[in-house]
Amino acid sequence: MTDEGAGDIKMPYRREFALPPVVADLVAARNKLREHYKSAGLKFTLDGNLVGDIGESIAAELFGVQLVPGNGTGIDGHATDGRSVQVKTTGTGRGPVFRCVDTRAEHLLFFDIDFENLKGEVIFNGPEHVALANMPEAWIGQRPVTKVQIRAADILVDMGDRLRRVD
Repeated sequence: MTDEGAGDIKMPYRREFALPPVVADLVAARNKLREHYKSAGLKFTLDGNLVGDIGESIAAELFGVQLVPGNGTGIDGHATDGRSVQVKTTGTGRGPVFRCVDTRAEHLLFFDIDFENLKGEVIFNGPEHVALANMPEAWIGQRPVTKVQIRAADILVDMGDRLRRVD
């Protein structure tokens, strides 16, 4: 696979990944619960903070991001080169949602997780300002970026601006 946003240089860029084993164990246990209670209609939906925490653990495992305990300021950790990193994750196939915060990360990682098949895809890996280029300077509440928009933004990212995988 090549990166379409690498300017004149086409280099391999692995977007797909298997969930790290410890995360896969959690999700596989959830999938067993869903199957066992299928007749009762229980879904055991992975949402909210758990999906976000899974995304941050993937960033640590795949990209070596050093996570910041008790984050919440728009920075989830730091890359091996010192850049601040925000991690966004979906398990629904939608794009990321952003809050208007005072502190923005230098870099954004956005993952789409296929919990049924224990795998995922890196949708965006680049400077956060590129992903937010079409957002207003300020807003109230949360604002989504569609999956089409975030994929288009990823195409604009040069290979040199991407975090390298360590896995």
